[in-house]
Amino acid sequence: MAIERVALLGSERSLAANASQVGTPNPHEYIDVTVILRRRAKLPHHHTKPISREEFAAKYGADPADLKKIEAFARMFDLTIMEVDLARRSVRLGSTVTHMNEAFATQLRLFQSPDGTYRGRTGMLYIPTTLQHIVEGVFGLDERPQARTRFRRGLRTGPLVSGDTSYTPNQVSALYDYPSGNGAGQTIGIIELGGGFSSSDLTTYFSNLGFATTPSVTAVSVDGTTNQPVGDPNSADGEVLLDIEVIGSIVPGAQIVVYFAPNTDQGFLDGITTAIHDTMNNPSVISISWGGPESTWTSQALTSYDQAFQDAGMLGVTVCIAAGDGGSSDGVTDGQAHVDFPASSPNVLACGGTRLESSKGKITSEVVWNDGSSGGATGGGVSEVFPLPAYQANAGVPNSVNSSNFAGRGVPDVCGDADPDTGYQILVDGTSGVFGGTSAVAPLWSALIALINASTGTPAGFVNPSLYFEAAGTAAFHDITSGNNGAYQAGPGWDPCTGLGSPDGAQLLAVLSGGTTAAG
Repeated sequence: MAIERVALLGSERSLAANASQVGTPNPHEYIDVTVILRRRAKLPHHHTKPISREEFAAKYGADPADLKKIEAFARMFDLTIMEVDLARRSVRLGSTVTHMNEAFATQLRLFQSPDGTYRGRTGMLYIPTTLQHIVEGVFGLDERPQARTRFRRGLRTGPLVSGDTSYTPNQVSALYDYPSGNGAGQTIGIIELGGGFSSSDLTTYFSNLGFATTPSVTAVSVDGTTNQPVGDPNSADGEVLLDIEVIGSIVPGAQIVVYFAPNTDQGFLDGITTAIHDTMNNPSVISISWGGPESTWTSQALTSYDQAFQDAGMLGVTVCIAAGDGGSSDGVTDGQAHVDFPASSPNVLACGGTRLESSKGKITSEVVWNDGSSGGATGGGVSEVFPLPAYQANAGVPNSVNSSNFAGRGVPDVCGDADPDTGYQILVDGTSGVFGGTSAVAPLWSALIALINASTGTPAGFVNPSLYFEAAGTAAFHDITSGNNGAYQAGPGWDPCTGLGSPDGAQLLAVLSGGTTAAG
């Protein structure tokens, strides 16, 4: 019997850069996909205080009636329902390549790219008309690597330049005048798409910093990916340890939960939604230092990830994301400006990078991070996907420098030390090194938000409106006015290299707790 179908809007996949088809997967190979369902009700435009995860699931999760239609669809195509999470609006379906091809009217192929061989697809997906408006995304058929780390190792081989140095994370937080406290009572989630950490590294690192105990770090497996150190500091291990050690150094009393997920659009999304809706660990801050140019994502991914970050705001969860290390091009070689996603979501705190110099515990110079010799520079610019959010309406965000002239969301929102030549002293796989990149800035800001949460007793949640409407132009930020990231120049006020600036933590606490601060 013929099944009437419609195209799943936003599902179109293009061939990855420099990829070519090399074959077809085994038709009997068992694979799984994540299907995202519509919300039971639209989120309110304005919300002032967080709601519980249980209340959220009941009001805004997936509708059980929609799930019934997914169950009927699964039976029709011999798909197995592996997992259902109504709060995440997520259903995992498993079956063979043959049945998945039939279910979504596609043809899975094997492709070879510089990243290796992967199972993938091109074109649109098609779903039965009975699921139209119910299914908003299908992830996992294509398993190409979706994101990259945003760290850079300090590997200067020539003579040191004046101002080159390295810091412990505590020294950086002191330069930024972070509030006192150890983050006790807070939980920070970290999303990782590979690599791992060893207890011995953490014990040695924090012992060397003079800590009597090692911060609590727990690994959570998502979609079968576990904590698996590679043994190479240049691998994803570098990202994992950078994130943990920056956060643990600044808020050693906080609980750190690391969500390990596959590096695919499915795995990344599942990791994010698992962390946001985690009723066991209840993180109030999530740090993400992975991403990729907006142009490399499907529309359904851009939408589904952004909706997950909207969920986070409703739940009082602050999401801090690295803005990228490839300058205004974000590493794309088409001559256009690009911003990094998911940092370009208007529902996250996008974190850009600076070069930070100091003397006697005081900042002496802070400029845009742009190291032309290594090609590393802070990401930043204007989204080509997300329109200018209301909180940036008066920030002076320019239109895109591209021919689109799009009036988009400006990236980043804030910044912090990222230059590997003024980077962070980190221990990875038994090897000490200096790391930088905007990968360091997302955990740096995550730790600051955790300190603020601990001080106020309430989660800061989606902080962007408060930062733009209350803290901008005050002593809560060090305004970075010198430098560029390629197509964009720093200047007074918000700019597409360093956002509102780097933090004065104590002053920012005063703003977010309802106090006042001096003009900047």
